[in-house]
Amino acid sequence: MLELRAPGDEAELEAALALRERVFCGEQGVSPEADRDGRDPEALHVVAVEHGHVVGTCRLLMEEETARLGRMAVDRGARGKGLGAALLAEAERRATEAGARRVMLHAQERARSLYARGGYQPVGEPFMEEGLPHIAMEKTLA
Repeated sequence: MLELRAPGDEAELEAALALRERVFCGEQGVSPEADRDGRDPEALHVVAVEHGHVVGTCRLLMEEETARLGRMAVDRGARGKGLGAALLAEAERRATEAGARRVMLHAQERARSLYARGGYQPVGEPFMEEGLPHIAMEKTLA
């Protein structure tokens, strides 16, 4: 059974951070320093937990009425099952609860369609971030 929620304890948060490291640093070559930017303590974290294991994560950084979504990662074995869309929906729900009126993010080009299907619109031109092509996207929340 899949649960989408805030980390239940410090161990789940650490499992989410370890998942990010595996995906971003191990698979994509992002530096650990870029992933661990020091902002995790202030973030609202969302985890996807299946059979007691964290298989997906993302975080929200609140800036007044804007939530900055980032660090979305899904375990290799859990991809292609709609988990990214489910994480996105839960993150939007939590952002709305926290008072956000819009969500902004930097989407990796290969994940752009996931966000577009979720109602996100591109803003500006593509750019490189940590050696990977990205596009800024945003969505107004209801």
